[in-house]
Amino acid sequence: MSISIDDIKKLKELTGVGLTDAKAALVEADGNFDKALEAMRKKGLTKAEKKGDRETREGIIDSYVHGNRIGVVVEVNCETDFVARLPEFKEFAHQIAMQIAAMSPVYSTMEDIPGDVMEAKKKELLESDDLKKKPESMREQIVEGQLKKHFAEQVLSEQAYILDDSKSVGDHIKEQIAKSGENIRVAQFKRIELGVTE
Repeated sequence: MSISIDDIKKLKELTGVGLTDAKAALVEADGNFDKALEAMRKKGLTKAEKKGDRETREGIIDSYVHGNRIGVVVEVNCETDFVARLPEFKEFAHQIAMQIAAMSPVYSTMEDIPGDVMEAKKKELLESDDLKKKPESMREQIVEGQLKKHFAEQVLSEQAYILDDSKSVGDHIKEQIAKSGENIRVAQFKRIELGVTE
């Protein structure tokens, strides 16, 4: 079984791992690129999660205007000025601005939802008649799932990514972390729509 050098390079580029690791993953997957990519994504995402605690003091502010009717300004942070100046990072920030324009999120992550907003929704769900019919031991777990589902459209990291709806924006950010080797986060954003005031 021969592994193509193009596949190795492509896998390396997509996952942020070394050539040796990319080749090993393809060998392990019997040359099946998709299978190897999935395996490496899992490893890459694990690396990305470890980087999630590191400070992000650099980055860029990007903007996107859609049809002169919707405008977005977004701050995307990384760890170093070197990464902030890379064309791939700028493209990534622009994709995030486009996502915000299209999907109008309110919060960046689940952690950004104010406690009182989360508690009010949780209280409402706990008091619903449907939930009272469920076993008490399962109610908390059911409510957690319902909360995530309720806020999924409002939270940027939970939304389906507009350029590839097989993954969430959070997954896309983790892939970017794996590629760049740095922690990356969407610090803040503002979306303005013509004729719509908050």
